[in-house]
Amino acid sequence: MARQVENEDQAIDQLWRQLVHIRACMLEAKGSGQHPQPMTHFVDRRRNVIWFITSADTDLAVAVGSGATGQLTFASENQDYHASIRGHLSFSNDSEKLDELFTVAASAWFEQGLDDPKVRLLKFQPSDAAVWASEANMVLVGLRLLRASLSSNNDEPDVGVHHILNLREPA
Repeated sequence: MARQVENEDQAIDQLWRQLVHIRACMLEAKGSGQHPQPMTHFVDRRRNVIWFITSADTDLAVAVGSGATGQLTFASENQDYHASIRGHLSFSNDSEKLDELFTVAASAWFEQGLDDPKVRLLKFQPSDAAVWASEANMVLVGLRLLRASLSSNNDEPDVGVHHILNLREPA
């Protein structure tokens, strides 16, 4: 279950921890006209980077071109944590990082495995995020929604916290 953290530093830590536990997200290049697509990501918090492996001939790779604004979204398995992250998408020529991240699962997408000329390492540098966290399970959230809808106080239901986070590295 997600914790409802109160300050930005805690919320940023929580976001990175959630990214480690989630194995897939939706990724898009903003303004490309392409729909977001499911991608497996690799977290590198120390470098403030989220890595992806893609093929040079995918719609996403074409949309990224020499660089693009990206949008990454995901929800936790329990549906108690949701995030939308903006940042810069670009290709990286870091062969050591690609070798480190390339897995048997990734090789299934490439005829020649890691040696396939279409393999591309995509670098996502997060700039900001919107996150929502709830400590309640879906049944409790439903009950809180029902109670709020039946209340004459016009109170919003208490279903969690929302934070806008600055993820740019300090200068």
